[in-house]
Amino acid sequence: MRNLTDFQQKMADLLPELELRYNESMAKHTSFRIGGPAEVMAFPKTSAELAEVLKVSALLDCKTAILGAGTNILAPDEGLSSLVICLKDCLGGIESIDDTHIRVAAGVTMTRAAVFAANAGLSGLEFAHGIPGTVGGGVYMNAGAYGGEICQVCTQVEVMDMSGNLRTYTGEEMNFSYRHSRLEDEGGIVVSAVFELKPKPTEVIRAVMQDLMARRSASQPLDLPSAGSAFKRPVGGYAAALIDNAGLKGHRIGNAAVSEKHAGFVVNLGGATAEDVKNLLTDVSDRVFRESGIRLEPEVRIW
Repeated sequence: MRNLTDFQQKMADLLPELELRYNESMAKHTSFRIGGPAEVMAFPKTSAELAEVLKVSALLDCKTAILGAGTNILAPDEGLSSLVICLKDCLGGIESIDDTHIRVAAGVTMTRAAVFAANAGLSGLEFAHGIPGTVGGGVYMNAGAYGGEICQVCTQVEVMDMSGNLRTYTGEEMNFSYRHSRLEDEGGIVVSAVFELKPKPTEVIRAVMQDLMARRSASQPLDLPSAGSAFKRPVGGYAAALIDNAGLKGHRIGNAAVSEKHAGFVVNLGGATAEDVKNLLTDVSDRVFRESGIRLEPEVRIW
């Protein structure tokens, strides 16, 4: 990293309480359990710390990557000669604003937000129970499952640009679409989000969440490292069905494989590399295209 010593000293001077780790394995921070060392990984606990980290990294011209729970990331085998800012369990906190709105910080997991809402007797986040990522990542990509999406309940998003400046967008201004928001085009880091929910008996909400969790457990390979759905849902079909119809369940390159349990998942059988996964994603997409004429696009974010 350029001026790494200056960067370290600047961080130590400005943020003596900031947690920094050096040559930190990204495999420890991604659900694929894949990825080499990040030269520097920072764990800011507040938005003010995050802003200071961004300002200093910009001053030192450091490349910066933002990591939530790492549940949709394929990190490179060789690691990153850059700063990785990890927000999971760092930017924390959930609060009730009124009878129907809650504010959730970016580092809170989707599951924890759903449980908080359920305990408050608020419905609308049931779909998020079992999604392993953070609220920040979920808002950034408009995460969804079982017919629910972030865009259906998100009314306000606090966003920080890479210079450390904050602004607030309404849900409409986020330009949500399928697995997409304006932040993917313009950049920016989700700091918090406000969700508008509907009152409902807690026991009813919990029953729905338990049912969805049982369906996940029955159909998804939760016992193996993966990044969830490997491909976006294509127009004119479903990725898992297209992959299955192409006879690719269990198809393997190195130690990465298409799940035998759910063809929409690529799993790490143990010791898979990022190259294994990338090659498998490309091969599956090519074979499905030859079979069906439909081109699958990765949902996994490849760093």
